[in-house]
Amino acid sequence: MPELDSALQNQTRPALSAISRSAIRQFDQQVSDIPGILKLTLGEPDLNTPEHVKQVLINAITNNASHYAPSAGLLRLRQAVSKYLLNSTNIRYNPASEILITIGATEAIFATMQTILSVGDEVIIPTPTFPLYMAIAKAIDATVIEIDTSDTDFVLTSDALKQALQAHPNAKMLVLNYPTNPTGATYSKSKLTELAQVIQNSKLFVLADEIYGELSYDNKHYSIAELLPSRTILINGISKSYAMTGYRIGFLAAPATLTSNILKLHGFMVTNAPTSIMEGAIEALLHGQDDVAKMCEQYRLRRDYLVKELNQLNFQVCSPAGTFYLFAKIPINLIQNSNQLALKIAHQAKLAVIPGKVFGAGGEGYLRFSYAASMSNLHEAVRRLTKFVQEEK
Repeated sequence: MPELDSALQNQTRPALSAISRSAIRQFDQQVSDIPGILKLTLGEPDLNTPEHVKQVLINAITNNASHYAPSAGLLRLRQAVSKYLLNSTNIRYNPASEILITIGATEAIFATMQTILSVGDEVIIPTPTFPLYMAIAKAIDATVIEIDTSDTDFVLTSDALKQALQAHPNAKMLVLNYPTNPTGATYSKSKLTELAQVIQNSKLFVLADEIYGELSYDNKHYSIAELLPSRTILINGISKSYAMTGYRIGFLAAPATLTSNILKLHGFMVTNAPTSIMEGAIEALLHGQDDVAKMCEQYRLRRDYLVKELNQLNFQVCSPAGTFYLFAKIPINLIQNSNQLALKIAHQAKLAVIPGKVFGAGGEGYLRFSYAASMSNLHEAVRRLTKFVQEEK
């Protein structure tokens, strides 16, 4: 293959040189070739798409659902999303003007940040967090303001937000992902109310990534959009809760004017989400709640097992309120550099987990375990980790 002309080497956007590809994916690939490796790395459910959803997808292809759809997505899917959000958030979004179907939640996040943020704009991101938000912000030359939440049970407090706004009064966006990847922490209605009172007196938009909302174990998920509907871009999708990661269907809901502007970028980037896949998404949202409940119960059992076993190995683990991740503090007798330790565990124990440092401030000294894996694999993972920890004493 020809090399890029030397005269063009430095002509790509400088901001892109400041970011790298997904650190989670890079680490996963780095250890994938280790013989016999057992991976608890990615947020990839081992469960399969429900059969009734697959049948609708098959029928859609058979019936030639292969043509362009409206850029905003099939109206029937937007109506299904509107019904779903009314049931889950008590907000009635207009499917014709306030809902947009995207290529996964990832594209919804990218298009939203591109629409709202300009060069130099400040975006507040509580950490530890999924690295995507910081990477997108940096790629568009926005300025990231991290708030380390490791001392407040991985939850952004109203006091911490007030302090950040005092230092950055012109901050334009707050990214709020909950239940949170990587910690599994979430926000109660009272905590969200406290945050909303601070946000109302600021210039902030709220990008609320609630993709794990249905994977909440002990309490019903509450959306900040209920408190701040005119400020919030609510992002969700079918990937995690319906075990449909590869189908790449996400959606966002926001005030009509904002949705219209996001739609412009979305249309130029991808035209529309795949038509046949949208048919399957309709089926999932309208008739898949029992499937979600069954999957969530399986994740709860896995969570309880892994929390118990890791605590016995002296990892400090707060039981996550949602998602399918455990964020475990490394025992004091092990290497505290999370990347070094994760590599050592991968090579010696043939077990792959993600180093906490990739999740931003407050993440170092932790490991993220994904329990979107079968119980048999979790049993084996614990066996391997137990042997490793015992040998390190």
